[in-house]
Amino acid sequence: MKRLQLIKKEIQKKIIGHENLIDAMIIALITNEHLLIEGVPGIAKTTAVKTLAKVCDLEFKRIQFTPDLLPSDITGIEIYNPKTNEFQIKKGPIFSNLILADEINRAPAKVQSALLEAMQEKQVTIGEETFKLNSPFMVLATQNPIEQEGTYPLPEAQLDRFMMKIIVGYNSIDEEVKIIKMLEKEITINKIITKKDIEELKEIHKHIHIDEELIRYIAEIVNKTREKNEYIDFGASPRATISLFKASKARAMLKNKNYVTPIDIIESAKDVLRHRIILNYKAEAEEITADKIIEKILEEVPIP
Repeated sequence: MKRLQLIKKEIQKKIIGHENLIDAMIIALITNEHLLIEGVPGIAKTTAVKTLAKVCDLEFKRIQFTPDLLPSDITGIEIYNPKTNEFQIKKGPIFSNLILADEINRAPAKVQSALLEAMQEKQVTIGEETFKLNSPFMVLATQNPIEQEGTYPLPEAQLDRFMMKIIVGYNSIDEEVKIIKMLEKEITINKIITKKDIEELKEIHKHIHIDEELIRYIAEIVNKTREKNEYIDFGASPRATISLFKASKARAMLKNKNYVTPIDIIESAKDVLRHRIILNYKAEAEEITADKIIEKILEEVPIP
């Protein structure tokens, strides 16, 4: 499990700050899940994903989402070949290991549904044929919280497919000074692990010990989001319970432990739940965020 720390250290050669984002990318990688990243432009979201691909020796593709994007631009298309008098499949960029879906909320509903099949089923249908996607396969989607013009809010069903939603803020002054100084250096990013190593890490993840009481603690936290609340319209789904379970085990691995403690669950809760709680207009009017509600829930649910 020390390999995870080596991955993190290598990424940090290129990415200054944003430790939660780096941790979340590694957690998503070893749990075979997807990540939604929200942050203003220019804070190294794309660079972070590219660096992860280099460190893990994975194929990387970036898809810029726009309102005129078609599902076939992502999945691929059947092309008629007049020489052979047959249709041939031209695969799209989705056939890669790491997919950066840049500004995902700029794409219309048809594109969202095509991506949904890929994320959930790890397969793509082109014409009448179905193709399995590469392994590992991970979608890291970004969205800009500022610009709303020309955007399509992600459906709740698709939001639920993302294991975590990470909010990436600005760097501190000291970190920005380091970024500027880094421009003067030539940084070489080394390959730390291979696809085979990733599969081994996934297997280790399955065997991380979590006590029965902690499993119940996870279920109680998620269930608390579904209780009658003046600010919540809909609570988190059972998929949230599974995601919190997986994320807590992966976070324990990041700390070089083979067992989960309550702090691993608490540290994972906001990232796993914030995009799954549907708030009402009263919450918006009173500036009550999902994070504030999760904090309150963590205070109310007794720690085992």
